[in-house]
Amino acid sequence: MPSHARLSEPLDPATTVVLTVECQQGVVGPDSALPELARAARASGALANVARLVAAAHERGVQVVHALAERRPDGRGANRNARLFRAAERLPVQQLAGTSAVRVAAPIEVTEEDLVVRRLHGLSPIQGTDVDALLRNLGCRTLVVTGVSANVAIPNAVFDAVNRGYTVVVPADAIAGVPADYTPAMIRHTLALVATVATTDEVLGALSGPRRTRLTPG
Repeated sequence: MPSHARLSEPLDPATTVVLTVECQQGVVGPDSALPELARAARASGALANVARLVAAAHERGVQVVHALAERRPDGRGANRNARLFRAAERLPVQQLAGTSAVRVAAPIEVTEEDLVVRRLHGLSPIQGTDVDALLRNLGCRTLVVTGVSANVAIPNAVFDAVNRGYTVVVPADAIAGVPADYTPAMIRHTLALVATVATTDEVLGALSGPRRTRLTPG
């Protein structure tokens, strides 16, 4: 794990954004469409750690972006070109736009300063969404990636961010996937090759300092 000194430089509050990925009620909430994933996110402490990171970001003036996945009731614009998408269509809980399923799940708090980006297609919270343009306009240089799942959306987010030139920090205890032992394997053998892997406490320590007032484009 990186030292505080090594994290402090990339985690400058003025140029850092915390990204939460699919931390929505229909995914990690009590009535999740994916109960095994929801249990893993809660039992591992990952969801609680996402909430801690978001709360600290709010306190210290670090921008937070929530990336949510949803679909229209008629399915227009949604992918059907992979087994995962077709299986999702048959789940008892649907991530329908405008429903409670696509609201950010407790205990994560959303403030007026947060940005919420919703996508109707694909596997990535960055590719084909507004996230990249928003990050650039905010002057983001370092992206802290949190949420679910370590199986699909998290690696997509990390790779897409790295490919676009951002420095990525992954708090290992603030992401979750299934089965539980898959997440540390993904982190060790894949994400650690392209991102800085840390703990939530290390990220919180590195972000400590004066509250910033705003990000400025760089």
